Amino acid sequence: MTRLLRYTLLGLTMLIGLIALSIYSLTWRPEAKEVLAVNCSAQAPTLAPGQALKVMTWNVQYLAGKRYVFWNDLAAGTDDSPTPEDMAFSLDEVARVIRDEQPDIVLLQELDNGAKASGYQNQLKLLQERVADLYPCSTSAFDWKADFVPNTHIFGSVGRQLATLSRFQIEHAERLQLPVASTNPVSRQFQPKDALLVAYLPLSDGGQIAVLNTHLERSAQADDTLQTQVSAVAKVLDKLESRGTPWLIGGDFNLLPLGQYRRLPDTQRTPYSADSALHVLWDKYPMIPNNNEAGGVDRERWLTHYPNDPRLNGPDRTADYLFYSPRIKRVEAQVRQDDTLRISDHLPVIARFLLPAAP
Repeated sequence: MTRLLRYTLLGLTMLIGLIALSIYSLTWRPEAKEVLAVNCSAQAPTLAPGQALKVMTWNVQYLAGKRYVFWNDLAAGTDDSPTPEDMAFSLDEVARVIRDEQPDIVLLQELDNGAKASGYQNQLKLLQERVADLYPCSTSAFDWKADFVPNTHIFGSVGRQLATLSRFQIEHAERLQLPVASTNPVSRQFQPKDALLVAYLPLSDGGQIAVLNTHLERSAQADDTLQTQVSAVAKVLDKLESRGTPWLIGGDFNLLPLGQYRRLPDTQRTPYSADSALHVLWDKYPMIPNNNEAGGVDRERWLTHYPNDPRLNGPDRTADYLFYSPRIKRVEAQVRQDDTLRISDHLPVIARFLLPAAP
């Protein structure tokens, strides 16, 4: 081996090492299971067996509002960021809806924290300042974080959180990592790391209820990622159920209910499939909206997603759900549509339950 070749190989090795070190320092590698901080005041009440519980789940689209078609909405989307004025308006509107509904538990997805696209705001903190009197307890978890993403559409930091707000005591919380999309090892470092945010609320009889919050993969094309994520979610729920722990989960599942695929125009069917991976959950556990509601004569009332697509003039699909243990009884449910269409590309799903009575 010539001296020149030896120096060339050494230089390439050093360059590869520097690149790997840069990627490592800029990105985030969460553990499979992490204990999370819980912020909870001593004044928060404790849930009681048999109590009524009102829950809301809402993907608030990093407070971007509905005036934009972003680069990841459509191939013809732009690299615009929402203006501070639009985000302030959306923040006020989210707080208004929450204060009007006053759910006991709020499950929020896509709250930014330190992301370039949203002006590096800590959106959970901004929202909490407006609803602190209602929710003394909270916990949150990142599902996407990097100091720099080299994608030309982003070219800066990302930070996206799940957040759970509660009127009642949260005893402890954890983050459970879900399977991620299969791709090359370098790209994988910069992609979202979808997860379950699990909050455990104590009951006055010494038991507890598990409240889960999630945002599943938003695929650009059909693959097996959502199937593996739903299967992982089902295993967690099965474990809770086998232990006798009542539970409920809400979030943006990015999957359609039974029959809705065929009602979408061909241009809107990607990345869905006719056989929704969500059947892994609805075959076992009650779902809101259930398939009869999402596919019945009043199905428009249960649409939860209004994509940022200029060809659409309103919600056209259901992607957000609440699932719950059969030990819990559903009392009533709705999707709040009338005054939420311009706040986010998702609409809030709200339900009231009765917790199981003491044994």
